Amino acid sequence: MSEPYVPPPYPYDRLDGIKAIAAAHSSGGIDLSIGAPSDPPPASVVAAMSSSNAERGYPPSAGSMAMREAGAEWLSALIGADVPAQHLYATVGSKEFVAGLPHWLHLRRPDLDTVLYPAVSYPSYQMGSRLGNCRAVPVPVDEKWRLRLDAIDPEDAARALCLWINSPGNPTGAVEDLAAAAQWGRANGVPVFSDECYIEFCWDSPPASILQHGIEGVVAVHSLSKRSNLAGARAGFYAGDAELVHYLSEVRKHSGFIVPGPMQHAAVAAFSDSAHVEQQREVYRARMEKMIATLATRLGIDVPMPEGGFYLWAQAPDGDAWTFAESLARELGVITSPGEFYGDASPGYVRIAMVHDV
Repeated sequence: MSEPYVPPPYPYDRLDGIKAIAAAHSSGGIDLSIGAPSDPPPASVVAAMSSSNAERGYPPSAGSMAMREAGAEWLSALIGADVPAQHLYATVGSKEFVAGLPHWLHLRRPDLDTVLYPAVSYPSYQMGSRLGNCRAVPVPVDEKWRLRLDAIDPEDAARALCLWINSPGNPTGAVEDLAAAAQWGRANGVPVFSDECYIEFCWDSPPASILQHGIEGVVAVHSLSKRSNLAGARAGFYAGDAELVHYLSEVRKHSGFIVPGPMQHAAVAAFSDSAHVEQQREVYRARMEKMIATLATRLGIDVPMPEGGFYLWAQAPDGDAWTFAESLARELGVITSPGEFYGDASPGYVRIAMVHDV
């Protein structure tokens, strides 16, 4: 008889001790653990949400055609990828899609049981695998935190439902070789899902998507949570391989996954405006530069600017991330996330999410 699944404690629920230390600081404690935006969303988007007149009826699970076309037009303008709106579908944010994907893919291919994901990454890739009763197999990363496709065991590839890639990556900020990932997936018959929610926060290179290398066998996932400060509104989309995204949309339709009508209306306004994203880029860049300088001058700690995203990936001076997080709480009044939240391969690091002024 199989044992019932008991979920582990939610990572951020384990920070009570660090929160208490930070609360004693003169600043009163600033939460830089969860990457939840604190800056205001665009007024035009809020106005669109409040004036949609879409509250009464059931909105389409796939997303309104206006929302899907706005997403496709945004992709074309941003990275030159011409993905038909018919191959783009709405998500209720991106986390529910990440966590639910292994289950849906296993329904499609019950002969396969493995999810491949970066060894240092967003914890929902692994947790979604477990919730879908699948094998979660971490893929090693190199010294620059990039996925080592050459390290994937062929036996795991043969059992794989999908490979997750995240670029720019959370928590490291690494920008991946998306062309190589797409090529690996096609060569091995493994769908590649590219989490690209930080695509507009690249600091040393232009925005890049796996969709620039064709849509066959690949799916990109995007969200308004970070680019437009709409984490509380829950809206995004996935786009790519025609057969695969259509299958997922049908399963999700039966499951009742629907972006609220007012938010679908607001998403059109959000994807149609890039000026507010440029302003947010400057805010995040300034915050990271200020924190890097503070860590150097006050604590003697050298932290690099990430390639992308708005997280600082700081190495603990003595290799103990929890002690380092406590020191940051005590000295600076900030709450941060120990590296073990993002996989066993990074226990000596701390993630600092620059979502607030410090």
